[in-house]
Amino acid sequence: MQIRRLRAKHYGAMTSLWKRAMLPFRPQGRDSRDSIIRQMNSNPDFFLGAFEQDRLIGVAVLSCDMRKGWINRLAVAPDSRRRGVAEALVAESERTLRKRGVNIFCALIDADNTPSKELFKKCGYAEHDDIAYFSKRDRESV
Repeated sequence: MQIRRLRAKHYGAMTSLWKRAMLPFRPQGRDSRDSIIRQMNSNPDFFLGAFEQDRLIGVAVLSCDMRKGWINRLAVAPDSRRRGVAEALVAESERTLRKRGVNIFCALIDADNTPSKELFKKCGYAEHDDIAYFSKRDRESV
């Protein structure tokens, strides 16, 4: 397995993997091809893919505000799970964010997603039940 930067040519494989992994996908909003390509152009190091040969088996999308780094949209192909792919993506995500001077790493996980919660705990992350998450969207598709 190799972890490499994703490029525009990987858009279809990336979104297909998100669907197979049952992650939410908003093709008319934040996950549209144009939106993703724009994000890739702004922060090319923030789109990571785990590959076996040329097959994309895992994805992580990063973001940061220069204080905290976020691991978003972490997904592993169902037939490639339990082989260390997600852990490798988390480790590479942290390395990438450290290069930007970020030393706090975060992930938002649905409350009922026990496998993801266990993964992050295994990677040394602390779960916080004293934090409430708020968001505001200009429209439902973003």
